[in-house]
Amino acid sequence: MRTLVRPAVLRTPRGRLVYGVLLATALLLFTVAFVVPLYWMVTGGMKSSAELARIPPTPVPQEWHPGNYADAWTRLDLARYFGNTLTLIGGAWLLGLAVQLPAAYALSKLRPRFGKLILGLMLITLMVPATTLLIPTYLTVTDVPLLGTNLINHPAAVWLPAAANAMAVYLLKNFFDRVPDELLDAARLDGAGPLTVMARIVLPLSRPIIAVVSILSITALWRDFLWPLVVLPDPARQPLTVYLQRIADTTSLNLLMAGLVLASIPLVVIFLIFQRHIMAGLTAGGLKG
Repeated sequence: MRTLVRPAVLRTPRGRLVYGVLLATALLLFTVAFVVPLYWMVTGGMKSSAELARIPPTPVPQEWHPGNYADAWTRLDLARYFGNTLTLIGGAWLLGLAVQLPAAYALSKLRPRFGKLILGLMLITLMVPATTLLIPTYLTVTDVPLLGTNLINHPAAVWLPAAANAMAVYLLKNFFDRVPDELLDAARLDGAGPLTVMARIVLPLSRPIIAVVSILSITALWRDFLWPLVVLPDPARQPLTVYLQRIADTTSLNLLMAGLVLASIPLVVIFLIFQRHIMAGLTAGGLKG
């Protein structure tokens, strides 16, 4: 194995010392880069507005105001917009899995005619900037083909574009390709149809990659700002990301910071709960063989 430093050098006392110092320095720098912004945001929500705007800033609040978080929750009516966000994300996530799982299974195991062409066309969309697709997608949701329905100010305007996720289909198909065909053939010999094979054989084996796709989709939807702003002009229907930006000019800085912290908590909790599944999905690939 070729490495930057020869293994023989790493086995010497000097080599181990240099390696340990560099590793500790790298870990410290990465920790600071990730932790300091979080610390600054959390403590900023517990400062007064005057102290938060002070230059130079105070690293530790001179006066602690933890009640800012309760004030932000009640005065900014965050419960309502949390509900809007969960409605948008939950519907998009369920509809996305309902579309992406069968599509990936069909491309991987049913192998339809022109399947490779279809997959190639789907992957081409990943190379197109999202802003380029903004206007065509908007025109589509304002007049849905065949139905002639206008979805503006309806959650489906967010659900439908989110379900058409080529990256999710590709990740799922790549995992399904590694499921041994012998398992599927044995199920077919027992009389199982394609849907039964997918539901009882493939999906139980695919829980790690489904978790990864779900986390990626939920994170992207939670952070999305531009598309909900465009298709949900009614303030009462907007998610947290749009709502907090809309009130930024009329809200005190400390309450706005506290609201941003509260809006970030669900994503952190989801990651902490499902981190084991995420790592299992990212390292999946040794199923076959």
